[in-house]
Amino acid sequence: MDTSTATSITRLLQDAGQGNNDAADKLAPLVLTELRQIAERAMAKERKDHTLQPTLLADEAFVKLVGQADVDWEGRTQFYAYAAIAIRRLLVDHARARNAEKRGGGRDRVVMETMDQVGDVASGNPRPVDVLDLDEALTELGNLDERQSRIVELKFFAGLTIDQIAHVVGVSPRTVNNDWKMALAWLKLRLRPE
Repeated sequence: MDTSTATSITRLLQDAGQGNNDAADKLAPLVLTELRQIAERAMAKERKDHTLQPTLLADEAFVKLVGQADVDWEGRTQFYAYAAIAIRRLLVDHARARNAEKRGGGRDRVVMETMDQVGDVASGNPRPVDVLDLDEALTELGNLDERQSRIVELKFFAGLTIDQIAHVVGVSPRTVNNDWKMALAWLKLRLRPE
């Protein structure tokens, strides 16, 4: 993406955050492709017969984020980071609703392929993790270390790089890398089979 497009997105985000509907309309075609890619990354880890589609997730995340009043968007990286969190929440809400319909059965599972140490991908045998278990684990991790939980969300759900995460979180890339490793170790212990 060229610098002028990135600048346009930032300006449109700021205008949309102040309630400018025209800005939101102009913003949609510029960001929905990236939002769909974030949703596709999240959906790739879901079960194959999932009823949600990446396009729907991206659209819902966009509406949620741009529909908020008085949001001071710093830029597109921050927007995509929040979009990843919104997509995670939509997936978790969908899993909860699905489980409620089935009275606790058929919990959605996600394969932790991008979290090698958690999902045991190194052994060539990624272990499926329940979406709701992952959400609970990230919430617990957030209670222990909010930054580590946020870094996992941004890396796993948004697919942001270490440098992009460092910018969003406001710490050095080295700190992000160290927190990422610590969070993975904690999640591996928390999510291991009984």
